Amino acid sequence: MLGMKIIKNVSFLRYCHTRYRKKPKYGTRYLLDMADVFKFNSWDDVKWDEEQEQQALKKVQENSEIKFSTEDINKYETEANKFWDAFYDIHDNKFFKDRHWLFTEFPELNSTDEKELNIFEVGCGVGNTICPILQYSKNEKLKVYGCDFSEKAIDILRNSEIFDKKRCDVFVLDIAKDEWTVPFEENSMDIIIMIFVLSAINPEKYQAIISNIYKYLKPGGLLLFRDYGRFDLAQLRFKPGRSLGDNFYARGDGTRVYFFKQDEIKDLFEKNNFTELEIKEDRRLQVNRGKLLKMYRVWIQGKYQKIN
Repeated sequence: MLGMKIIKNVSFLRYCHTRYRKKPKYGTRYLLDMADVFKFNSWDDVKWDEEQEQQALKKVQENSEIKFSTEDINKYETEANKFWDAFYDIHDNKFFKDRHWLFTEFPELNSTDEKELNIFEVGCGVGNTICPILQYSKNEKLKVYGCDFSEKAIDILRNSEIFDKKRCDVFVLDIAKDEWTVPFEENSMDIIIMIFVLSAINPEKYQAIISNIYKYLKPGGLLLFRDYGRFDLAQLRFKPGRSLGDNFYARGDGTRVYFFKQDEIKDLFEKNNFTELEIKEDRRLQVNRGKLLKMYRVWIQGKYQKIN
C-alpha cells in the first residue's frame, strides 16, 4: 500500500510540474525548432527568409493600386473622427485587449518612485494603455493625461471603473491640427506615449504632430512609440481597392491605417531633434493552435528623448 501511495504522489507531482510549469515570459520566447511552433500562442523575434519577404512584397504591390476617387479620399480625411466614433459605438471598450506587454516593453510607465510624474498619451482611445497605468501604479504623485479625437472613446474611458479623475484627465483633441489646446504647459510632460495612433493619420501630418510632441515634453522627457510595421499581417490581408496611397489603407469601417518602415520612424523623430534611445522591428509569430494557423505580425517600437 505504501508503495502505491508513493507512486501516486510522484505521478501527481509530475502532473503539477507539467500543468503549471513556468512558461517563457513575453519577449523571451524564441522558436528554435519549427516542430515546436504550435506549443505556444506566440513567438518572439521570428526571422523571415528571402522567400517570405518577396511574397509579402508581391502581396503589397497587388493591393496598393489606388481606386478611390479624390472625393472619397477627402471624405476619409475630413470625416475621420466620425468613422472612429462609429467604430466605438459598435465595439465600446471590447475590441482592443488590455496591453499585458506594456510594462515589459516600457517599464518606465510603472515607476515605483514617489516623485511627480506627468504622462500624456496621444490617441488614448478607450484607455487600454491608461487604465493599466492607473491600476498598477502606486505613485500618488502620478498624473496621467490622454486625448483622442473620438468623443465617443473619451466618454467610454471616463465611465470606466478604473478611471480615476483625481489622477487622470482626458479630453478630445485632433492631433492632426497644427495647434493643440491642452490642459498643461509646454515643457511639462515626463513621458508622452504614442501606441498604434500615428498610423491612423494621414502621413502628411506626421511632421507637425511630432513637432508638437517635442514642444510639450520636458527636457530629458521620453517619447514611447509602437505602431504597425511594413508587411504586417494586417497589411497583407487588404484586398485590392482599399489603398489611399503608399502603404496607407482604408478599412471597411472607414478607419485608416499606415504601415511603417523602421527607417521612416528614425528619420521622422531625428528631424524633430529627438535623440534615439531604442528602435527595433518587432517580428512576432502568433499561432492559432486550434486551427493550426500561423500569423506573422510586424511592429515598430522606439524610445526617443528630448535632450534640450
